[in-house]
Amino acid sequence: MKTPSHWNDKNIIAMLLRPFGWIYGGVTALRLKLIKPQKAAVPVICVGNLTAGGTGKTPVSISLAKLLKRNSVKPFFVTRGYGGTSSDVIVDPKKHSANDVGDEPLLLNEVAPVVVNHNRYRGALKAEQHGAQCIIMDDGFQNPSLHKDLSLLVVDGGYGFGNNLCIPAGPLREFKHCGLKRADALIVIGSDDHNITKQIKNIPVFYGKIVPIKPQNTSKSIIAFAGIGRPDKFYNSLKEVGFHLLKKIDFPDHHFYEEYELNKIITKAQTLNTEIYTTSKDYVKIPLALRHHFKVLEIEIEWEDEKELESFILSSLSHI
Repeated sequence: MKTPSHWNDKNIIAMLLRPFGWIYGGVTALRLKLIKPQKAAVPVICVGNLTAGGTGKTPVSISLAKLLKRNSVKPFFVTRGYGGTSSDVIVDPKKHSANDVGDEPLLLNEVAPVVVNHNRYRGALKAEQHGAQCIIMDDGFQNPSLHKDLSLLVVDGGYGFGNNLCIPAGPLREFKHCGLKRADALIVIGSDDHNITKQIKNIPVFYGKIVPIKPQNTSKSIIAFAGIGRPDKFYNSLKEVGFHLLKKIDFPDHHFYEEYELNKIITKAQTLNTEIYTTSKDYVKIPLALRHHFKVLEIEIEWEDEKELESFILSSLSHI
């Protein structure tokens, strides 16, 4: 889905939908209260958020996995595999496509093994059986099936919490005060334009930003497309490294591409005699036979104080 415009403000549409948001938030709170999480034998770090749409959870999860590996800790990712048809599998890119396991697991698998299971606890058991020393949940902050030893909330500093209302009136997946109460630390991605840190008490806050890895020959005009929560962040990154965007094409978040959609983009690029750029998350959903037509803008997280974050993570794990 694309982020609805009424999620940004408490306008008439948001106010009309507000009672449904109360119901949504209430149901989430009730589910979290009634279901007792099951504890894994190894530490579980949850990287989640309070809002629907992209906040940078996956790049943060990847960065944390690299951090753990540098410290001789073997991480596994456990995720639901949004949009995929398979469950209770360890991702193998040689036999699994995005249709099987979703887009994000294929990206995560480039850094550490990934277990896809809608039941996070069962996914954790499979990870343990295959040698996991620590589990990173990419998303799942509102999922009560697996006990979280360390919960990290990721917030897009440029977006904040939107209009602070629950779905469908706003972007919140649960009541904000409930979510913040369960967080062990906050990670703010980008500039804190909404004074998020002033709303946080008694937990550490870490700052990072998504940095595009500059490709060669960027002084050119291109076509770009994305099927992510907030595609403007991707387009801005392209501009940041020097590209001029002739055309931007938006698709819904987690969109699975049909060949005719991709061929339309290819034809447009051929007409304009230009290249096509997309995100890593979108690239893994392109059929292999068509991938040579597309290029990827790679990104990474740059931490304001990576040593401080590393110390916090390792210290927290040592006390579990």
